[in-house]
Amino acid sequence: MSTVPEIMPVLFLSHGSPTLPFDNVPARDFMMRLGAKLPRPTAILCISAHWEAAAPSVTASASPSTIHDFYGFPQALYDLQYDVPGDPALAQRIAKLIEAGGYNALLSSDRGLDHGAWNPLMLIYPQSDVPVLQLSLIHHGKTGDHIALGRLLAPLRAEGVLIIASGGAVHNLRAVEWGGRTPPPDWASAFDAWLRAQIESGDFEALGDYRAQAPDAAIAHPSEDHLMPLFVALGAAAGQLPAAKGTLIHGSFTFGSLSMASYAWGL
Repeated sequence: MSTVPEIMPVLFLSHGSPTLPFDNVPARDFMMRLGAKLPRPTAILCISAHWEAAAPSVTASASPSTIHDFYGFPQALYDLQYDVPGDPALAQRIAKLIEAGGYNALLSSDRGLDHGAWNPLMLIYPQSDVPVLQLSLIHHGKTGDHIALGRLLAPLRAEGVLIIASGGAVHNLRAVEWGGRTPPPDWASAFDAWLRAQIESGDFEALGDYRAQAPDAAIAHPSEDHLMPLFVALGAAAGQLPAAKGTLIHGSFTFGSLSMASYAWGL
């Protein structure tokens, strides 16, 4: 791996099913190769679809636990542990950045890493030697709220921190075909293509209003939790600039309609 650059990239990763570490799918292979293409970070800050809080909250444990926040899967999945260090001092730094932007930031010393964080990270960084922290989404927060939150995190990129937003480009569990590998339905492909076009053009206005502008948005995302991390990534990528253009670094579907599209800014 190369040395830490002046500015670290920002990533949005679609993490798909909790079984990703065991699934023989293109997205798993992509993530297993991704670490070698990234500059080595001093720490990772992950914004996962699986943690929302009333105020932005940061994990502050020196040894975050592995949270198995899912039900009904094979025992082998519950046996997985991703034992990485945390960074309480960095958690304090992140909280101060957020508070400087007018938010009430909270530190959580007892919360571990949910599968939105450890699921992809154990494939990208299997050595588990890079400190990992999580930042929550804002419960009931809008797209603009999360872009604004991401902008406050932008200075971390110059400090060697890799910001990873983990969610899903298309995420409708009611439409998942767990037993097969059927082609994605038209509505999923249409939303996925629209999302790519706006990210690559840097159209923050359209992305922020995706619920009204994107085709089949309510079907692609019956709830907004798995797309909301994207908006934190957008803000972190743009910083003080009005917008930033992203690049598709992986595109595939699993279980029929789950888009595993992943994007990078500054890579």
